Amino acid sequence: MIAANNLSLQFGKRVLFDEVNIKFISGNCYGVIGANGAGKSTFLKILSGEIDPTRGNISIDPGKRMAVLRQNHYEFDEVPVLDTVMQGHSKLWSIMKEKDAIYEKPDFSEADGIRASELEGEFSEMDGWNAQSDAAALLSGLGITEEDHEKLVKELNGNQKVRVLLAQAIFGNPDILILDEPTNDLDIHTVSWLEDFLLDFKNTVIVVSHDRHFLDTVCTHIVDIDFRAIKLFTGNYSFWYQSSQLALSQRSASNKKAEEKKKELQEFISRFSANASKSKQATSRRKLLEKINVDDIQPSNRKYPAIIYQQKRTAGDQILHVENLSFSANGTTLFHNLDFYVNKGDKIAFLSKDSLAITSLFQVLTSEATADSGEFKFGQTITTAYLPLNNEEFFQSDDNLIDWLRQFADEENKDEIYVRGFLGKMLFSGEEVFKQCNVLSGGEKVRCMISRMMLTGANVLILDEPTNHLDLESITAFNNALKDFPGTVLFTSHDHEFTQTVANRIIEITPNGFIDKLMTYDEYINSEKVSAQKELLYA
Repeated sequence: MIAANNLSLQFGKRVLFDEVNIKFISGNCYGVIGANGAGKSTFLKILSGEIDPTRGNISIDPGKRMAVLRQNHYEFDEVPVLDTVMQGHSKLWSIMKEKDAIYEKPDFSEADGIRASELEGEFSEMDGWNAQSDAAALLSGLGITEEDHEKLVKELNGNQKVRVLLAQAIFGNPDILILDEPTNDLDIHTVSWLEDFLLDFKNTVIVVSHDRHFLDTVCTHIVDIDFRAIKLFTGNYSFWYQSSQLALSQRSASNKKAEEKKKELQEFISRFSANASKSKQATSRRKLLEKINVDDIQPSNRKYPAIIYQQKRTAGDQILHVENLSFSANGTTLFHNLDFYVNKGDKIAFLSKDSLAITSLFQVLTSEATADSGEFKFGQTITTAYLPLNNEEFFQSDDNLIDWLRQFADEENKDEIYVRGFLGKMLFSGEEVFKQCNVLSGGEKVRCMISRMMLTGANVLILDEPTNHLDLESITAFNNALKDFPGTVLFTSHDHEFTQTVANRIIEITPNGFIDKLMTYDEYINSEKVSAQKELLYA
């Protein structure tokens, strides 16, 4: 067990959290959530001992080993990949190094023999003889091929380094595992592998993630950081979100009798418990939910953006025709002879092993890049709004947010009150609207870009990784807005839940062709026919 006791953290006059008391029990997975800036990563750093709290302390059961997913991708650049993973178990690694040093001595003494014997005993108790094979198995499961195991970490690309550090964290069955955004830069297959690993993991996991599907799959509890408090809730992210929204709506319905409210909440718990059969933890999670007292369900204090996409003009039947479109960069073919029609109401998720292929396609469709060959044509009634992967060029001036957004409005809609309304929907209120646009955080810039998109009233939305830099509240609001949007959406996203709930069609781009299927994301990744087709196209 690991516990926070009377924990407080303050930077100057700013209090992140105050008098926090919370216990993390073995066998559970805790998802830490909170708005950007709430202190999620900071809380993990306090738990791991990386930083000290202002007041209070962290206590860990004696003899328990903690492992942390490291964020410094260059720390092990000069270390072989396999050794980097094994260094995740510092005590085992220390024994291995000391043991090897003794055996390499030219003047091996009796004392050395006694010490080596002691080390061999400890090494055996820690299952050290299987350390190398266990580390190799972890790397292979995370997509690092055997030929890369002996390379130096600096020889790997950024995505591979992330996986090596993840393997390091989970190596050796730590008693407490702390993971900050572990799914970043992982593909769907590696995320699935990690989910399965954590579902089988018997010890304590504390994780920060913006991936709702991941949180729903692995978490037994949600730790909510909000308004200087840290509260613990039983259930996964969806249960927390839906139950807190239900409690919020009940609080608004002041004329509803307490007995009716309690009955409605109890029915919700029962329904969610019955649906908990999605994961391997179904039985234990169902039992946890069934033990919940209705009084434990509280409305969330979080604010959700009001993302509403309204079309100024309904699209006609002709949306977009892409014909024999090809594009290459630096001598590499990113896509070749793309040929498809976009139909009215399509919400298409574009997939590719090379994300640059999708970014390049979207840039071609928005006339920011020119194709090598082929053509595309939008229908006469179509207006588009584009959310690019890189938005830096939009925020080079020192305009305040009102003037920044006003430049994208029609002449008849440049009134300050009208413009402020769109900023307010994205939670920019009061004095915040006078911030200079060139000092915004990554999440604030994306929220500004979403305001810009809403302002246009377009009937076709083109979105390149729209959830990047957003907190869970903004992601959820964005997700719901796209589900309700009556127009057409072309997008790519690493967010499983986002893709599954928005897309009704999938197009996967490969250098040798493409796959176009009218189905959901889950149906696509589970289709054997699609898998066979992909093997041919990627061969």
